Amino acid sequence: MTIVTSVVAFLVVLTVLVFVHEMGHYLVARWRGVRVETFSIGFGKEIFGWTDRSGTRWKISWIPLGGYVKFFGDMGVSSAGPAQEISPAEREFSFHHKPLGSRAAVVVAGPAANFIFAILLFAGLFATVGQPFTTPVIAEVQPDTVAAQAGFRGGDRIVEVDGFAVQRFEDLMQLVLVGAGRQMDFVVLRDGQNVTLRATPGTRTLTDRSGREHVVGYLGVRSAGFEQVRRNPAEALWYAGKQTWFITTQTLVSVGRMITGTMPADDLSGPLGIARMSGEAAQIGVSAVIEFMALLSVNLGLINLFPVPLLDGGHLLFYAFEAVRGRPLAPRAQEYAFRLGLALVLMLMFFATWNDLGRPGT
Repeated sequence: MTIVTSVVAFLVVLTVLVFVHEMGHYLVARWRGVRVETFSIGFGKEIFGWTDRSGTRWKISWIPLGGYVKFFGDMGVSSAGPAQEISPAEREFSFHHKPLGSRAAVVVAGPAANFIFAILLFAGLFATVGQPFTTPVIAEVQPDTVAAQAGFRGGDRIVEVDGFAVQRFEDLMQLVLVGAGRQMDFVVLRDGQNVTLRATPGTRTLTDRSGREHVVGYLGVRSAGFEQVRRNPAEALWYAGKQTWFITTQTLVSVGRMITGTMPADDLSGPLGIARMSGEAAQIGVSAVIEFMALLSVNLGLINLFPVPLLDGGHLLFYAFEAVRGRPLAPRAQEYAFRLGLALVLMLMFFATWNDLGRPGT
């Protein structure tokens, strides 16, 4: 894998996802009558751009690590507050003078666009390439493993894991991979009856294409076979929605475990790690890039909903305070909060980049 491949794939993937996210903000803002001054892919100095009939400046900027939509009257690109007093006539187009519900709709539209985009990408894959599908029936229980000790048997059909319904063996694999060291309840169908088995997945180390090692959960069961099942459009959307929901919930579980210290944060990736994974997906093929883009789109939408000032979730948190108090937080309080949010985001990026630099192949 060359550096050029990784960089090009990373820029393509990130540019598409940022465009989708910001387009969500843009479309709902225009729908709610907000004037949009700037739509930028990237930060910093403009490389090139154009101005449309409505006065919006569409541009590509030098630092390709995000993007923004700047609304009329914004103090800056973070939409932290109104820049100055504006005339009564201009208030009609100002984001900060719109009703609370309209502002919240504009903010949540960005993450929502990422989730919708992920569903469409997964649906497209499931309808064309097919969805990986293996019946959740255990063909073999390996001796001297967690599964053998917990009482799993060949022929058991996995029905549920910790409250999550299992329809494919792949569902079981995904749950076990992130469940290392955590006690889990498995409901299996055996001789026509549901039996609950309790097991704590052990660990094993896997090495990816770039030589990077991952410590993942391991149960010790094998499936009977594997196939790609093409779905019709309705089924593809249904399963794509379920896949997106599954990724969302498991990401939240993993983040919670990292915060509580029950799961190491070594797998947290920054721009360098994402670039490497983009290059690996590009080497495999178009379908791998699309699947990776869908996964990243879910994570981008979810991260932006975290209640951290500077992110969309931080704005929604301020709006919640405004709804309760009946008035917005003081400008100085918002300013300090956004500074804190910026510091937290920069610290997270530094930590993730440090993880990237410590991995082989990055």
